[in-house]
Amino acid sequence: MSVDRKLDMQEVSQILKLLGDKTRLTMMKLLQSHDCCVCEFVAIFNMSQPGISQHLRKLKDASLVKETRRGQWIFYSLNRDHDYALLIDDLLNYLPDQNERFIELEAQGLRISCD
Repeated sequence: MSVDRKLDMQEVSQILKLLGDKTRLTMMKLLQSHDCCVCEFVAIFNMSQPGISQHLRKLKDASLVKETRRGQWIFYSLNRDHDYALLIDDLLNYLPDQNERFIELEAQGLRISCD
């Protein structure tokens, strides 16, 4: 996205609406530094797999995240090619670091449960 380019109000509104959900916003912050699979999000949020998948589907439908298959597992990452990737990254940079969640997963032996 060019710095000189004006953003589309409707598109930004839709992105902010999606990120207005605390779970999805936290997912995006986590994905800013680590790729994750559904099972890791299930453990982090203590939420059902269908619930996590629904959040990820919404983010994927908006092209905010992308998925990569690694063996039988699908890992999610931020879509850094999104038209508003810089805006999203700037927004996420204002949020608290979430690395302690990954440290907790590793301590429980769940960080690598998808490998």
